Amino acid sequence: MSPQRIGAIAYEGADPADDPRWHASGARTRAEYGRWCRHACGMACLQMALDHRDGHAPPLLELLHGCRAYGGYVEHNDGRIKGLYYAPFADYVRAAHGLHAEVHSHLAVADLHGLLADGHLVMASVHKEIRRPELPAPGRGGHLVLLTGHDHGLIHLHNPSGHTPGARQASLPIDTFEPFFGGRGIALHTR
Repeated sequence: MSPQRIGAIAYEGADPADDPRWHASGARTRAEYGRWCRHACGMACLQMALDHRDGHAPPLLELLHGCRAYGGYVEHNDGRIKGLYYAPFADYVRAAHGLHAEVHSHLAVADLHGLLADGHLVMASVHKEIRRPELPAPGRGGHLVLLTGHDHGLIHLHNPSGHTPGARQASLPIDTFEPFFGGRGIALHTR
């Protein structure tokens, strides 16, 4: 909830529950926020999409708990959290928010152009280190960012875990984006 704290959380081991703005997430307690905020990138993307469409969006954890009710996140007995599962997410956003979401299990970078040109927003699976695209990609997928457009060989994105203003709202060359991209995502029809 406090973007200026992301660098300390991501790279210095700071506890996310220490965020002074945890209550703005809709969490009931600081501990609940600390437990779930690292799993909420998809819900942050959904928030951005709903705000784009409606001019406002529900709190982050309200969205997350709604999605959990559809099976979008699963909490195991050993405490592990799994998700975001795309198909239950798509069911949730259709039912709860009237938002059509199309799951793409196999998505090429070239496919992104068509989806974005058609006016969709795309939740794209990328490696979390896309926040530092000047470094080699350590892997593909596992984190969601919201793609908002493309032009002149650039992909425009909003990264909910960007640790600087330039990482939160970035325009990356396709060749820089591609090594981080997991080849899957969710197209959101917001019109």
